[in-house]
Amino acid sequence: MRFQKLILPLVFVGGASFTLLTQKEPWPVPDKYNKMTNPVKGDAEALATGKEVWTKHCQSCHGKAGKGDGSKAAQLKTLPDDLSKADVQKQPDGAFFYKTSEGRDDMPSFKKKIPDQEDIWAVVNYMRTFKK
Repeated sequence: MRFQKLILPLVFVGGASFTLLTQKEPWPVPDKYNKMTNPVKGDAEALATGKEVWTKHCQSCHGKAGKGDGSKAAQLKTLPDDLSKADVQKQPDGAFFYKTSEGRDDMPSFKKKIPDQEDIWAVVNYMRTFKK
């Protein structure tokens, strides 16, 4: 999910300002994806692949444990979700696949960067390990 930015410069002593973030906008997922089941078993091999792909492509924004605290997160216009939260984890695997493949706003599309769909599904399996 993403935040809409509400630009309200607030000036304090010294002229410092910041931007407030408002409520997140829903990220609709087509029914076709919501109904998809993950064809990649969440075994040790798939989790190792998912972790490798996550580390290379996702960790810099989403963080090592999916908390949205990666080294690049503060530079984004929209903050990454904490993927360990129950409301995020309750999304179907196909929704994670869709969002990773298609992207939106600061979240890039990975269908060209990760052309093997099985690798994206392996990332989905790895994202499931972030449950609280």
